[in-house]
Amino acid sequence: MPTKIRFPLIVGFLCLLFGLLITRAQESAEQKPNFIIIFTDDQGYNDLSCFGSDTINTPHLDLLAEQGRKFTSFYVASPVCTPSRAALLTGSYPRRIDMAKGVIFPQDNHGLHTDELTIADMLKEAGYATACIGKWHLGHRKPFLPTSQGFDTYFGIPYSNDMNHPDNSGKKAVLRRDDSWKDQDTAWKRWKTPLMQDEAIIELPVNQRTITRRYTDRAIDFITANKETPFFLYLPHSMPHVPLFVPEDVVDPDPANAYANTIEHMDTECGRLIEAVKALGLSKNTYIIFTSDNGPWNGSWIPFNNHAGSAAPLRDGKGTTYEGGQRVPTIMWAPGRIPAGTETSEIAATIDLLPTIAAIAGTELNPRGEIDGVDISDFIHGKNTSPRSEFLYYSRDGSIEGLRQGDWKLRMSDNRNKKPATVELFNLVADIEEQENLTQKHPSKVVSLTERMRELDAAIFQGIRARGKINY
Repeated sequence: MPTKIRFPLIVGFLCLLFGLLITRAQESAEQKPNFIIIFTDDQGYNDLSCFGSDTINTPHLDLLAEQGRKFTSFYVASPVCTPSRAALLTGSYPRRIDMAKGVIFPQDNHGLHTDELTIADMLKEAGYATACIGKWHLGHRKPFLPTSQGFDTYFGIPYSNDMNHPDNSGKKAVLRRDDSWKDQDTAWKRWKTPLMQDEAIIELPVNQRTITRRYTDRAIDFITANKETPFFLYLPHSMPHVPLFVPEDVVDPDPANAYANTIEHMDTECGRLIEAVKALGLSKNTYIIFTSDNGPWNGSWIPFNNHAGSAAPLRDGKGTTYEGGQRVPTIMWAPGRIPAGTETSEIAATIDLLPTIAAIAGTELNPRGEIDGVDISDFIHGKNTSPRSEFLYYSRDGSIEGLRQGDWKLRMSDNRNKKPATVELFNLVADIEEQENLTQKHPSKVVSLTERMRELDAAIFQGIRARGKINY
């Protein structure tokens, strides 16, 4: 005798099926957000018109700021590029991951350890398409390239644009900076900087006159190809690191305008990418983060004059632990998520991006070990104050030199020359230019900040994880 199927069971089954279909439709409609990080090279705090420049016109990034949020106390974890880049991708101070001692050169055999969790690793595991387009500088040997660090694809130069393949020799033949600018077609051919696609060199030397535009072309192709799926685009531009280059159709021949011309060309290219995001209908589901890897190459370390930017009103620039070396111009944009036309002076840093992106994307965060970043997602969305109240300053060779705690900054210059370290105390809210040393007025503050700085640094030192290294 056939088994009778009760009517309530049929209704229940249909309701369950309908509910599953609705859930899947909602999941499809609520696709995980996309992330684009634009990371320029040696761009100073003052080098956008929305950050105060009266000599550089950046309408596209100014509009990004008008539609998003400006961060005026945003820090990178090193005043030079390799450690700074390692920190951004891993959420760790470079000292913790053994990437703090200067930059990687073409003759070096080390890089970021592939066991470290990068933003790309995390998002790729969560189903994101990932691409690195631009300057890498975290190890150019095969085991350390972007394709080994969570990126599906890579297009760019493996280290700085003033470095030569394969061993950095031949640099004496390069033209002086003003002459290089006047005769760019001759100059770019003298630099033996390679262009790579994934793990292969495809152009040697790379035509640096066109590289900023080509990065943008590739970036637009990537987001177009992945508009139906979540994606992470890391776009670390080669410029405005010296030597400066721009395409023939936009060049200002006067070397006095070389730096401004380079930044304005980059602004145009950023504008192209932003417009592509809008044209593809991705605005409501995409975060764009714009910042720089360290301060400008104009200061007490190496002044490059008209070939470098300005950190005004901040003190000094690249290579130093004064504010001009590590406080960088930062804009975050996500219409409907990040409040438009807002600005904050609360502390945040690139080391906070990994846990923040994990929180926004709803992905699991499983780093190799302890990290130093904190989740600032509520802060960037304007829902809360910044959870970061402290920030450590490490020198270009990885030694501890300072601590910011709230409004206060302690800075201790290194004593590598066997001279007593210079101790400085500043109130950064009252004295953004770091001109008045308050050590004599507030000795107890010096003591407490020194103790705290040493405590935090000692904890990081105890947990150092080895960088990657190969023996050739």
